[in-house]
Order: sequence, then C-alpha cells, then structure tokens
Amino acid sequence: MRWLGIVCEVASVAMILPLFVAFVVIPPLAFRREPKFRDKYSLTFSAERTHFRTAHVDSTLQWDLYTNALVDTRSYVLYYGRHHFTLIPKRAFQDFEQQQLFERLLAQHIAPIVGVGFGD
Repeated sequence: MRWLGIVCEVASVAMILPLFVAFVVIPPLAFRREPKFRDKYSLTFSAERTHFRTAHVDSTLQWDLYTNALVDTRSYVLYYGRHHFTLIPKRAFQDFEQQQLFERLLAQHIAPIVGVGFGD
C-alpha cells in the first residue's frame, strides 16, 4: 500500500504544478513582455464612453462594449469579449467621491457586476 500513497502524492503534485505555473509564473512574464503595461496611462470616464490613453494607445470605448465587470477589494475589471478587459485599480481614484461616481457609472452601464467591495 505504500506504493499507492507515493503514486497519489506524485499525482497531486502533477495536478498542482500546472495551476502554479498558470497563476504564479505566467502572469508576471506576460506582464513584463507586453510594452503597453509599462506605459503610464490615463483613463477618463463619462456617461457616454471610456477613454484610454497611453504613449502607444488612444482608444475610446462605448459602455455597451463591456459585457460584465468583476470587482474586488483592489480593482475593477471590465470585460469586453472573451479575453479582453480593462483593469482599473481602485488606488487610481483621487478620493472616495470619485470612486463612488465611477461605481454609479458601472451600475448604470454594465451588468452583471460580480465581486466583493462593490458599493463600499
């Protein structure tokens, strides 16, 4: 029966290793490789649209392009398409009032909004 325990341990490591690589190793590598993530950027929100500007990108997106949003204690992730999103860190807002105005825009234009910390 000892060999069965060893096989189970090896199998569990084999199952955990891809998850570790996918969530711990790959994201920082992808982040460092992508030049757009190194630029300073500006996001502007209005009732009609969002405007994203960097040294390499100048993009205006209508609110109806976004299909859903994920909110956690540190950020807002606005999804458009299956693998595309806009990440907005909560620290980017100058004050709590500005953050609340943004959350109202989210509630008006994007459904569903999933997560913790929304409306705090």
